[in-house]
Amino acid sequence: MEKFSFGAMSDGREVTAYVIRNAGGSEAVVLDYGCTLQALRVPNRDGKLVDVTLGYDTALEYEKNGGFFGAGVGRFCNRIGNASFTLDGKKYDLVPSEGKNQLHGGTKGFDKCFFDAEEVEGGLAFSRLSPDGEEGFPGNLQVKMIVTLSDDNVLTFTYEADTDAATPVNLTNHAYYNLAGEGNMLDHELKIYASNFTPVDAESIPTGEIAPVTGTPLDFTGGKVVGQDIAADMDQMKLVKGFDHNFVLDSAEEWKLAAEVYCARSGIAMRVDTTAPAMQFYGGQFIDAKVGKGGAPLGPNYGLCLETQIHPDAVNKPNFPSPFIPAGGHFYSRTSYTFTVR
Repeated sequence: MEKFSFGAMSDGREVTAYVIRNAGGSEAVVLDYGCTLQALRVPNRDGKLVDVTLGYDTALEYEKNGGFFGAGVGRFCNRIGNASFTLDGKKYDLVPSEGKNQLHGGTKGFDKCFFDAEEVEGGLAFSRLSPDGEEGFPGNLQVKMIVTLSDDNVLTFTYEADTDAATPVNLTNHAYYNLAGEGNMLDHELKIYASNFTPVDAESIPTGEIAPVTGTPLDFTGGKVVGQDIAADMDQMKLVKGFDHNFVLDSAEEWKLAAEVYCARSGIAMRVDTTAPAMQFYGGQFIDAKVGKGGAPLGPNYGLCLETQIHPDAVNKPNFPSPFIPAGGHFYSRTSYTFTVR
């Protein structure tokens, strides 16, 4: 385990980077700012290490650029309609961060917070106390995000949280993956193990419907190249200018296969397994044209996100899986990204 200074924020606070390296030389770099996956280097088919995630080289770039690159997201990832919900007869007004709605926990979600880091077997545990009322959420929430990298190149995020008052919790990681390590990822082959998705309105808030993907551009059940239907004539695609949808995973098993991705350019394949009931597939169409790590260009569709989660706006949709945990309750979720070559 190594650590080094990643520079300072605009207010002078120092960011520390931690390097998790396995026996084969693969490595994950995680920041204590936002529990951010800053880099993930795994071998391609020629044995050369490739950084398969998007990000930046300095703390200030993460602070000013936004985009949730590699960030740990909470208290509630994805969107909450009207930035509010009712629990036990009481309405809670949250801090809106996308128009009138809340996205990824508010204006100061977990992605903008510092975590305490502790070494654990195979990686690190990042923890913080989210105080009662933070971004409008009830209860003191003790959060732990554990990041490990095994010798067989399995990157695992384990999310845990304990609360002293009933509250919603929905945690994920927002890494943008590009298995070629450069250029756009529209040539990546993607298979999603989900026969249904949750349609959204013009503000990307779920309507409450659970609809089949069959016969639509959102059907990845048989696997296809990401760019194949990205410009398809479908209202749901037009609303978000591409792919940015929540997929309801088919398996009822606690530990389930969610997705598989393959890049023929590098030979790198990625498999996603999770305990979560759903997964957001975002094609990165809103990535601004900027400069990323090592001076590499960034732009639309340069990375894809596969964010395992409870359904968006589940706090307001009783037919969705409940995101609420009671006072004294415990939240647990785990997701693994397995990297191999072909």
